[in-house]
Amino acid sequence: MTKIGLLSDTHSYLDPRIMEHFTDCDEIWHAGDFGALFLAEELAAFKPLRGVYGNIDGHDIRYTYKETARFMCEGVEVFMTHIGGYPGRYTPIVKQAYREKPFQLFISGHSHILKVMYDDAWKCLHINPGAAGKQGWHKVSTLVKFVIHEKEIKDLVVIELAK
Repeated sequence: MTKIGLLSDTHSYLDPRIMEHFTDCDEIWHAGDFGALFLAEELAAFKPLRGVYGNIDGHDIRYTYKETARFMCEGVEVFMTHIGGYPGRYTPIVKQAYREKPFQLFISGHSHILKVMYDDAWKCLHINPGAAGKQGWHKVSTLVKFVIHEKEIKDLVVIELAK
């Protein structure tokens, strides 16, 4: 069983409440727009971190993280990228990755809009955790926690961090 803390679009701001909410997590996944390398380093010092760079991230983050990440977690094939769309409106990168090898969990960020959607056509769960930073038009910062256990994605919780 792996407990995941998922966030995106921190834009150089790491709310201290994030660490409180992710204390019981085994890993943290960041879906891009870290904003600053120190933020990624702080998360990685707290828990094992997987991430991708976003459109606002500089060369230091792009050197450390790739545009996409594909990995297995508890028997679930995961694909993550910052700008990826959502069911029915995927970007070409996501479509190509799926054609090469289907995945069961697709993670993206960028929109600052929290979305959890199941794609019946692809048999794939899409999660966009919204935005966890201060910058952007969102009124409430959001995080997502969930569990992957024996190929099952379950116990998904949305956390709202009021401004």
